[in-house]
Amino acid sequence: MTDTPVDTVVSVPVAVVGAGPAGLMLAHLLGRAGVEAIAVDTRSRHEIETTQRAGILEAGAARDLVETGVSDRILREGHEHEGIELRFGGRPHRIHFKELVGASAWLYPQTDVFVDLADARARDGGTVHFGVKDTEVLDITTDTPRVRYTAPDGSRHEIRARYVVGADGSRSMCRDLVPEERRVRYGKEYPFAWFGILAEAPRSAPELVYAHSEHGFALISQRTESVQRMYFQCDPGASTDDWPDDRIWETLQARVAGRDGFRLHEGPVLEKTVLRFRSFVQEPMRWGSMALAGDAAHTVPPTGARGLNLALHDVKVLADVLLKALGGAGGAALDDYQPRALQRIWRAQNFSSWMTRLLHTTAGATPFDLRLQLGELDNVVGTRAGRTYLAEQYTGWPAGCSG
Repeated sequence: MTDTPVDTVVSVPVAVVGAGPAGLMLAHLLGRAGVEAIAVDTRSRHEIETTQRAGILEAGAARDLVETGVSDRILREGHEHEGIELRFGGRPHRIHFKELVGASAWLYPQTDVFVDLADARARDGGTVHFGVKDTEVLDITTDTPRVRYTAPDGSRHEIRARYVVGADGSRSMCRDLVPEERRVRYGKEYPFAWFGILAEAPRSAPELVYAHSEHGFALISQRTESVQRMYFQCDPGASTDDWPDDRIWETLQARVAGRDGFRLHEGPVLEKTVLRFRSFVQEPMRWGSMALAGDAAHTVPPTGARGLNLALHDVKVLADVLLKALGGAGGAALDDYQPRALQRIWRAQNFSSWMTRLLHTTAGATPFDLRLQLGELDNVVGTRAGRTYLAEQYTGWPAGCSG
């Protein structure tokens, strides 16, 4: 549709393809510095804010939402977690983040992060177009890239920008614009998935519980006082139709069972999903006048709770280099983006992969393999160095690390 006439043309310094948390946070940070950015997304706002997504925020990411003026709702409605519990061998083991590294994590759903950012953009007069289609990104190897899209009313529009940012998620169209012969894609598929539920039940624990058992992995999380989110390891080909409530609760109870008599509070299952996951990174993250951010450039398995945090870190770095580029340093300033972002990305990939391997069982695992896992878990919880490693990785690295 490149040659189709457009109804309007606007010019801005930055066009953002994707209006999820990464795209909106970037537009917010640029807007605070007086740089206009227009964001577009194929999804409607209602669709994004009603898609339930879990969320664990590093202390730094939570602080950024408050200190940059997005919202302080996380302080009122979020839940600060000073640690997590690892359950294995029939026993609980608490990793006390605050005691070990002086930091916490915040339980605050990604859906709420999006709502806060969308509200902030509307409050600040930012331009976001939801529900568009036929999006095209053109001329990214020039200094005058363009984004074309069709609005919900059928009209066709063009954004002329100095820079374009692809923040369009794990099924990114923008990352495919990097020529195949010039891009490298690293990745790993995992031989299991998570079966996730929302259940109407009281909290079973005050903090997240990561459980390892011979039957497989389980994660006990929270949503509200009366609605909880939980996951258990399943086959990637599992169907939600094959899992009635009784079978779900029997599976979860078996995986958290221990000598302490711990049991989950049960209740009606409100939602069932099968979450397949993988590790993925594309390099380069910048091509010409276009940069990639968030899931468009990388995804991690959810075990380490890094995905949303990495996306927010990407755009924090990207906002900094874009402001320098637009402020007179020119396109060369963008050369700093990839190395600053990738250091943290690969650290997070390592941690997420480690957590996944540590806690899940794989088909064909031998009794020896299981004992090795238990030995490594014992090393983690039984030494201060092991506990500190997990705490520092989970809560986020010091601000001076990787930009």
